[in-house]
Amino acid sequence: MGSLPETIPDYLHGLNPVQLDAVRHQGGPLLILAGAGSGKTRVITYKIAYLIRECGIQPRSILAVTFTNKAAGEMRERAASLAPGASECMIRTFHSFGAWFLRRNHERAGLPAGFTIYDDDDVVQLLRSLFPDESKPHLNAQSRAISRAKDYALYPGNDLSAVTHQHEELRDVYRRYHERLREIGNVDFGDLILRPLELLRRDEAVRTRIQQRFRVVLVDEYQDSNVAQFELLRALVGSDSYLCVVGDDDQSIYRFRGAEVRNILTFHEQYPGTTTVRLEQNYRSTGSILNLASEVVARNEGRLGKRLWTEREDGPLPQLAFLSDAEAEVEFCVRILQADARYSNTAILYRTNAQSRLFESEFLRRGIPYRIVGTLRFYEREEVKDVLAVLRLLANPRDEVSFRRIVNKPARSLGLKSVDRIVDVALAGGGDLLDALAAAVPGLTKKAEKARAELDGVFASLTGAVEGSSLSVLVERAAEETGLREYHASQDEYQGSGKVANIDELVNAAGLYGSGREALAEFLEMIELDANRDTAAEDGEAVTLITMHNTKGLEFPRVIITGLEEGLFPRGADEGPGEIEEERRLFYVAVTRAENELYLTSCRYRRLYGRITEYAPSRFLGEIPPELLETLGSGTSSRRIPAASGDPGFGRQGIPAAGGTVSDRLRSASDAEDWEEADDLPPGAGVYHDDYGLGVVQKRWRKGTNVMVRVGFENGRIATFIPRYTPLERVSIDE
Repeated sequence: MGSLPETIPDYLHGLNPVQLDAVRHQGGPLLILAGAGSGKTRVITYKIAYLIRECGIQPRSILAVTFTNKAAGEMRERAASLAPGASECMIRTFHSFGAWFLRRNHERAGLPAGFTIYDDDDVVQLLRSLFPDESKPHLNAQSRAISRAKDYALYPGNDLSAVTHQHEELRDVYRRYHERLREIGNVDFGDLILRPLELLRRDEAVRTRIQQRFRVVLVDEYQDSNVAQFELLRALVGSDSYLCVVGDDDQSIYRFRGAEVRNILTFHEQYPGTTTVRLEQNYRSTGSILNLASEVVARNEGRLGKRLWTEREDGPLPQLAFLSDAEAEVEFCVRILQADARYSNTAILYRTNAQSRLFESEFLRRGIPYRIVGTLRFYEREEVKDVLAVLRLLANPRDEVSFRRIVNKPARSLGLKSVDRIVDVALAGGGDLLDALAAAVPGLTKKAEKARAELDGVFASLTGAVEGSSLSVLVERAAEETGLREYHASQDEYQGSGKVANIDELVNAAGLYGSGREALAEFLEMIELDANRDTAAEDGEAVTLITMHNTKGLEFPRVIITGLEEGLFPRGADEGPGEIEEERRLFYVAVTRAENELYLTSCRYRRLYGRITEYAPSRFLGEIPPELLETLGSGTSSRRIPAASGDPGFGRQGIPAAGGTVSDRLRSASDAEDWEEADDLPPGAGVYHDDYGLGVVQKRWRKGTNVMVRVGFENGRIATFIPRYTPLERVSIDE
């Protein structure tokens, strides 16, 4: 490479000193640790331009790889605007590069010139041809396991225990699939990395040629690379190559997709003589937000270490609100939104997609426009619609659309012809599909007849439960007994898709209703109305609802991070140190999306499986020095949110006063909790409970943000209730 210019070209004058060092670096390997909001994309594109314009590097000798087509396109466009010759650089995703490489070297790779790249559906179809007796859900799971094995650069003969606990079964399936795919002469997405890696390892001539072609290799978002991509990079880089990787170990949050944080943590070991440049100046967030983020992520042991700073003012302290329940959390967010009508300024973040339901429902009722990023609206999600189809069929046995959706899902040997015969029987007998399911259906095969009888048993059981169980129990049973929970759980195992969590949230939604057909009809009507309400605003103003994972690369003036409770975020006490450190990195990513204002919420109670469950605050909140937060409410063991005006608590019905900033308006909110649901239950009052019968209120007291009542019943039972969650009817003691 050429010598270092003595003067700084004009187009580099906008870079800060550390960015400039990274752009002008030459010689051995370079690791750019780019903190959140530190301008990493700018650095890598300027570096491409610098190599071409100042160092005399031929554009065709530069290979830059990243992880999305969008990122590759932006990098290509920005680099070309700085150095017209940059349009000749190869700027691609890892998989796109692998496809290019295999097309160019197909004969040496043992592939036909016109080989096809199989997508996920193609892989499942090939597996089905090899294992015709296996169910589609099982084959989907095996397909994802094979894909994960390839992410780890594993072959059928390797130890596959890191991929699945059923590694012996996977080994046989993977072997037969591997052999058949090679016989056909096609590749899947995993092969776009593995097949080039194989060829580069075994064919010295190809390896020498590709290393001579690409004298400069740059990798963006290196913390997201998996084992196979790491090995491919090692094979691409020769002794004379210049290697530069850009990434942030503190933003490695895609382990469930195969990303391996050790790739960046051990870069110095893999490439001796590495120079590390830390981009720590942040151009996005206030100092107060960055201080909080840095304090939490510093707890991780598996990191290379850096601390973000900014020339911006510190700005307001992030606010932490301890709230009573998820409904209070939604109300808290609504008040923030009402204090600033620019809805697009705000993003509400959560750990799981299932948490969006309450926000969606309340925003629809209040006319607050919102947009969901990275997924469908709650009631449009496949697994939710599947369970709702079961409920709709129970409510209306003539619902053919719902029947066809779930009659063979999961697969039950009831093909299209068998389903048509059942529908024909129903139409001939008045249209009741459940009656038809219970009848003798002519023309069914033995397998189909057995499946019909089993499904009839399921719906007979569920029909009985409509009147005999609470609605939340009915929904839970509908998901369980039809096999839909297990079906979607198999997808969660490899995708981390949260489908079962969405089913559980549907159970929670049903917990707000009673029991019987009237409650079922009311529940389905509510869902239909919510699902068909328009969420758009004519002026484009909309709140963003988004999971923490999907915020990577985004930024918002105001961020509200919700659900900061143990068991929700982080997700489980049984997680190992590696999982907890990744969850902590995810918190860091979420916090650093905020530009000006940051709010954190933690609830004492949430519904779980339709029942109220108490949660402890997230351990991450305990890692934040108190002076870096303004705390609203209390995070003590009792999690008291006082009503006294001297202590800024948050009630579910508090309304911000007019005037001032959002923070000022929230601080001036009413501190009184809305206890009107318990005003009618003083000691001595007579009450009636559906399960316990007649009783008398013995005691009433506050616990946290809730009013509690203890009731003694005629049958001798004594029970404690939270009136807000439990319908207690006030009656005369003489009744």
